[in-house]
Amino acid sequence: MANTASEPATRLQIAQHLAALQNRAGLTKTEIAQRARCGTSTVTRYLEWRSTGRLTVHMVRSLADACGATAAERDALAQLVASQSAGWQLDVPGVPAWMDPLVSFEAVAQYIHVYACALVPGLLQTPAYALATHKASDPDATLEEIERKAAARIRRQDVLQRDDLHLRVVLAESALRWSVGGPDVMRQQIDHLRKMMDHPRVDLRILPYAAGASAAGSGGNFVVLGRDGESGDLPMTVVYLELHQRGLYLDTPADTDAYKVMFNSLHDQAADGSAILAAASKESSE
Repeated sequence: MANTASEPATRLQIAQHLAALQNRAGLTKTEIAQRARCGTSTVTRYLEWRSTGRLTVHMVRSLADACGATAAERDALAQLVASQSAGWQLDVPGVPAWMDPLVSFEAVAQYIHVYACALVPGLLQTPAYALATHKASDPDATLEEIERKAAARIRRQDVLQRDDLHLRVVLAESALRWSVGGPDVMRQQIDHLRKMMDHPRVDLRILPYAAGASAAGSGGNFVVLGRDGESGDLPMTVVYLELHQRGLYLDTPADTDAYKVMFNSLHDQAADGSAILAAASKESSE
């Protein structure tokens, strides 16, 4: 795959793969630094995707060699460093800085798994629904600011045109009953969801009220994004939790594995959404 990832996604892939090489070699950061002839802080910078320091092909090759990487593993890391791009979202004021990593991860993910319990997730929102949610969440913003944010959210949906991306969504029934923007907006949104159920790479299921308690407990929305590392690509897995005016990213194997298990449980508990969406559409029309 020609990697067109913007910096956060590239850094995450590099960090997670170097961490795997480190664990396989059983080396400490200090030992890697000694072998690569660099400082421990440099090793830390390459193992932490949130760092902002510059990455170089020469150094990532040295770190890979220090960890006993194969030639293919070393070259894959070097290619990632060489192919970094800024990403469209950096030039769009409607995307807040804390969402830059999410947009970057969406651009390279082979799978995106979303659990949403209050609102329809951004990748499946209509423009009117997106506008209504931004109006409600940021009442002090100007109309121009709100429109920019809504437009940026809709632009993120371009990733659904990719042939290698599969989106799986578990949507709680409560999100369909919460009237956002009024009856007309909700009717359009529900109709859009019904159409998206026919998308070949979108799996949308509804978690009905009747399902009772779920694996999510009292928790909120979450997104699991990743690549499986097939065809020589480097794997990547990250969990995104959206909070008010900021996002939280979890990338340790313990966290990502736990959320994968949780999503699969929710997906198994959820039902085909056709009947529920049809009923919600009828209610919104009355």
